[in-house]
Amino acid sequence: MSIRQARKVFGLIGRNVDYSWSPLIHNTGFETLGLPCIYTIFNIAGPELVGEALRGARALGISGFNVTIPYKKTVVPFLDELTPDATAIRAVNTIVNENGKLSGHNTDIAGFAAPLMPWAERIRGRRVCIFGNGGAALAAVEAFRLNFRPSSVLLFVRDLHRVDEMLDGYEHRELITPCLTGDLELPIGGQQLQECSVIVNATPIGTAGRTDTLRSIVPGGRELFHPGQIVYDMVYNPLETPLLADARAAGAETVSGIEMLIAQAARSFFIWTGREMPVDAVRDALMREIGRNAAGPRG
Repeated sequence: MSIRQARKVFGLIGRNVDYSWSPLIHNTGFETLGLPCIYTIFNIAGPELVGEALRGARALGISGFNVTIPYKKTVVPFLDELTPDATAIRAVNTIVNENGKLSGHNTDIAGFAAPLMPWAERIRGRRVCIFGNGGAALAAVEAFRLNFRPSSVLLFVRDLHRVDEMLDGYEHRELITPCLTGDLELPIGGQQLQECSVIVNATPIGTAGRTDTLRSIVPGGRELFHPGQIVYDMVYNPLETPLLADARAAGAETVSGIEMLIAQAARSFFIWTGREMPVDAVRDALMREIGRNAAGPRG
């Protein structure tokens, strides 16, 4: 379906995001259900243009957006209202335009939690850890708090000052213990990691096409991971990142970022259309595309 034929237009706001699989995911859903909608990419060159872009969206009647790095927080001041999830972490990844009124949602929280639900009892009351200091990491913190109630969240970062920026306005800081990634080279850091029931990478490290594609966020992970742990990488291209390969070799259970990608997209799809995304059809289309592009730079 062309944009001219579609009665509703949706899209992804980001910077240099032509690689995204979101158009494939949502357009497959629209086509499978016969909905007169189309999803495309809106690249915005810099944060100073975000407000102008959203004013244009109101004027053009674009029905909704997903928002990705680096604009999940940038869009917030330009919206008319936020849902509780978006308010909790001051980050938006889904926007609805209803007659010129823009409302911001965050489906990353529920999308992150969905693949972990089978292990909820194993996680509850135990320590977990997250690598990262951005909106994705904070969404993971909130997802753990709401759904799994861990005893604490270790937040591994390279710069402790970034933690204050990330947690500015967040009401549940007491749950979080900041740690330096450099500590993993010390016995105490390795012990902390080994005690965690879930280990999460909420950074782009390991993404195809980056200079650090072949790196794991956890150096020496095969020695630190063990059976009974769950290792979750938000990176979804490649499907098996260096982190997940190390975890699998150590006997840990693994979750690919593709699961979060589909789950958060399904929530956005429902918010926009009131219809459940045909997840099986979407997954099949996505896996076929991944297979065709396995050797390419797509991410």
